Amino acid sequence: MTDFNANPDVTKAQRAQQFDREHARSLRALAYRMLGSRADAEDIVQEAWLRWAEVDAHGITHAGAYLSRIVTHLCLDRLGSAQARREQYVGVWLPEPLLDDEPMTGWSPDPAAQAEFAQDVSVAFMLALERLSPLERAAFLLHEVFDLDFEEIAQRLARSPAACRQLTSRARKHVKADYARREVAEEERQRLFEAFNAAVLSRDMEALTRVLTEDAVMLTDGGGKVHAVPRPLHGGPLIAKVFIGFAELRANQGWRLVPARVNGLPGCLVFDDAVGGRLVQTVALAPAANQSGRIGAIYIQRNPDKLQAILARLRASA
Repeated sequence: MTDFNANPDVTKAQRAQQFDREHARSLRALAYRMLGSRADAEDIVQEAWLRWAEVDAHGITHAGAYLSRIVTHLCLDRLGSAQARREQYVGVWLPEPLLDDEPMTGWSPDPAAQAEFAQDVSVAFMLALERLSPLERAAFLLHEVFDLDFEEIAQRLARSPAACRQLTSRARKHVKADYARREVAEEERQRLFEAFNAAVLSRDMEALTRVLTEDAVMLTDGGGKVHAVPRPLHGGPLIAKVFIGFAELRANQGWRLVPARVNGLPGCLVFDDAVGGRLVQTVALAPAANQSGRIGAIYIQRNPDKLQAILARLRASA
């Protein structure tokens, strides 16, 4: 790593380039997992840069550790207000959707590690994190996802290593109870989406029921801004009935499904061609933890505020 910060002749622009190249990606990954919000994660990383730009870095031996400590504390501060907002949230809350090739999943790991990172931004994992206290979430993520030891975590959280170990242990138990991690081959992911897509396009309720588990769950986040199922739906037959009914209602309005990987899961982006091809929702399909070849959960993001980042990205690449 080039020690730009210790060189008085280096410009602020060069420091900014180093920050973007060497730190911003991992900091976004941490902030997104902490907050479940892409916009908030970007704000946090920008605030970290503003603080870093003004600091005298001569006495800082590890810039990455220093910056991740800043981001962790900024996230902990923001989680308090986020918790209050979510208590007033209308309907089901889901994290903002993240497409697989976006820079929030880590440090460009190799393909084997990428599969692991994809699980660490899955909707089920993010929902499990929501049930942790802010400090539990921070300790768990820093240890389990970012592989820091308890001495390092203690420095970031201003707690003793023993306290951080206890926070992580409690968090691990909660996450394990809520989130069953399962390695799924790419071929199975593709088969699941193809079966789901074929059933939806043909409006085949029985086919969709067969691909769902009996205890499947569907969560839809409209944020009170658009129509959405206001509470979780449970049971494959009921989900199939509601989903196919909704698909039939919207089919004549020009809805179009484009395959995509959403938060590491097979799924799609849904566009409404009747209104200029506007993105109206994302769909993520979670493979069942104990039944190979079937879907255990469907996560639908319809809140237009949470689709803005994907929309901006689609416009930029058009």
